[in-house]
Amino acid sequence: MAASNTSDAAEAYDNLVAQYEDIVHLDQIDNILFWDQQVMMPADGTPARSGQRSTLSSLRHELLTSDEIGTALSSLSGASLSDDQTAVVREIRRQYEREAEVPRELQRRLSQAISDSTPVWQAARRNNDFESFAPMLAEIVEIRQEQAAEIDPDAEPFDVIFAEYEPYLSVETVESMLHELRDELVPLIEEIRESDVDPAAGVFDGTYDADAQFALSEEVLDIVLVDWEKTKLDTSTHPFSFGNQFDVRMTTRFDEETPVDGLTSTLHEFGHTDYTQGLPTDAYGTPLGEPRSHGIHESQSRFWENQVGRTEAFWELIQPLLIKHFPNLDGTSSRDLYAAANQVYEENYIRVEADELTYHMHILLRFEIERDLINGDLAIEDVPARWNELMDELLGITPPTDTLGCLQDIHWSLGRIGTFQNYSVGSVFAAQLQAALESDLGDLESLIAEESFEAIHQWLTDAVHQYGQRYTTDELIEVATGEPLTASYFVSDMRSKYSDIYEL
Repeated sequence: MAASNTSDAAEAYDNLVAQYEDIVHLDQIDNILFWDQQVMMPADGTPARSGQRSTLSSLRHELLTSDEIGTALSSLSGASLSDDQTAVVREIRRQYEREAEVPRELQRRLSQAISDSTPVWQAARRNNDFESFAPMLAEIVEIRQEQAAEIDPDAEPFDVIFAEYEPYLSVETVESMLHELRDELVPLIEEIRESDVDPAAGVFDGTYDADAQFALSEEVLDIVLVDWEKTKLDTSTHPFSFGNQFDVRMTTRFDEETPVDGLTSTLHEFGHTDYTQGLPTDAYGTPLGEPRSHGIHESQSRFWENQVGRTEAFWELIQPLLIKHFPNLDGTSSRDLYAAANQVYEENYIRVEADELTYHMHILLRFEIERDLINGDLAIEDVPARWNELMDELLGITPPTDTLGCLQDIHWSLGRIGTFQNYSVGSVFAAQLQAALESDLGDLESLIAEESFEAIHQWLTDAVHQYGQRYTTDELIEVATGEPLTASYFVSDMRSKYSDIYEL
């Protein structure tokens, strides 16, 4: 009897994994279509692309909520499984139970709205025209509210949407962390603004050709050991990295007046790429071959952007490349380059161009707006005014245009409401990872100076990448660092670093 049960469980598990692999394939196809839409597709291709992606979304929903998956999950309830198998079943069950509550037509409407809204957002951002984007945003918010009501009508709608991207950290935990960052960082930002030190004075004056910046980014990616056999680099309106262990499409963007932003953007997306390519190849098509969560993904991108890319050792390492591509920087010390790259801006409107400190006030602003939108406490037409109000409250500045304000991010046009807080989760965890890495390997600055990037890659793979979704988020943080998520390392690092740069 036991053997028969074991055999039945094994068959049910194999059927479940086979069904899920098809879902992963659909996700990957949709990623390629999105990449093409942002990078290659002709401007007038949206109507066809919207239909294509909507069909994929509908097929995905149908597969994920199919009787085959439901039957397999039922058969595996209480079955004796290995730890890896238990994790696979847990993650597929979580997705199945959420998706099964949402009507197929609602999923199709969301996919259609996302495809339709992206070019509208692009034009609205370009033309400083929130009014033209507002109807698309209203539709997406309405669909997300309907989804939340279908999944859990008794919960706050934002809490339900939040769990889609970070299912194992509570809204209360993350909100408390954001408020801790506000309480700790705002006084530090004020101290810096009162300082007489200007670390960026004259360092990056002038213009920096975008093609030269692209070439610089490619060479920097060589240094940090990007795998070009599995990576394609392009530019897009908003940088992203999508793909799998075998094929990652990565984009960045450049401003000819601020070369630091293009380089840090490239490193940020490389962090996503490194995580994706560090996932176990033999688990592709299962949750064990997929990243844990949005917050964990952001920890990897913020690690490479900040823990590596904003260090003095890194700027000393790449100084010859900077001079090669931009001879006007010849004679500028690596210390000055480093300090200028870590400038805390007086007027800092754009999140992806923000320094390490003010960045988190951008996140808190978006967290509060998204929560109020989804919970029905903020009207669409009031978004620009609320955005400007919070910018003034948190950073003491008011965007002169909506292009520099509420239209700057692509996320809302992609339906990704309830994700921004995970950038701060990622930053906090990245600092925690650095402390754990240094406990094992020694000082990170020394590792960078020695170009020991293979060792850094391997440590991150061993600590985070290799597990895919085997652990829940809180479990993975403890497995990687030996302690629960804490902002203490990040706050301490920021105080130490910026006290040095600004002579506080």
